[in-house]
Amino acid sequence: MAKDLTNPVIDRQNILNNDMAIEEIKRNISVPGIVVDDKIYFTVEYVASFYEVDPRTIRRYIENNSKEFNENGYEVLTGQKLKDFLNKIENSGKDINVFTKEKITRLSVFDFRAFLNIGMLLSESERAKEVRKLILDIVIDLINKKTGGGTKYINQRDEDYLESWYCEENYRKLFTDALRDYVVEGKYKYARYTDKIYESGVISIEKR
Repeated sequence: MAKDLTNPVIDRQNILNNDMAIEEIKRNISVPGIVVDDKIYFTVEYVASFYEVDPRTIRRYIENNSKEFNENGYEVLTGQKLKDFLNKIENSGKDINVFTKEKITRLSVFDFRAFLNIGMLLSESERAKEVRKLILDIVIDLINKKTGGGTKYINQRDEDYLESWYCEENYRKLFTDALRDYVVEGKYKYARYTDKIYESGVISIEKR
C-alpha cells in the first residue's frame, strides 16, 4: 500500500527535516499567513479553515501528538513573547483583529512546517489528502533530480521507496560525519573511503 504520511512518524519527520523539500512545497502551496521576522505563521482557526475541519479537530490532533508538533514549529505564545509577536504584527500594518477582538492572553501558532505536519496527520480531511499527495510528488521529484533521474524502484509509490531512500541518506550522513570527526586527512578522504565502501560492496556481491 502506498504511503500517505499518516503513519509512521519517521516518514513525516524525514520530509519535515528536509529544508530543500520544505522550500519546494512552499512554492507550490499558496497559503497566506502572518509574516513575522521573515517567517510565516498560521492560527488554529486558519489551519482548520484551510483543511476544512473544525478547530476542535486541530486541537485534538495537537493534544494527541504534542511532542511531534512542538518539535516541528507549533507554539503557544504567552506573556512577553506574545506581546512582542503582536507588536511586530501591528508595526507591519497587519490587522491584529484577524485573531480576535477580545484581549489576547495566549495564542497558538503554526509555522509552515507545523502547518504541513497537521496536513500529514489529518485523515478526515480531503484537502489534507491532496496536500499529502502533493508533498509525496514533490519529494519523489526531488529524489529523482538528485539521483540523476534514475531510481532502483520501478513503482515510486511502493511503501518502501521513500523510507529506503531516506535510510540511505541517513547512513551516508553518519558515514561522512564519522570521517569528519575521526579521520585526520584532507578533503579527499571522503572520496577515498567512499570508493572503499563501493569496492567492499562489489566484493561481497561477487562472493555470493
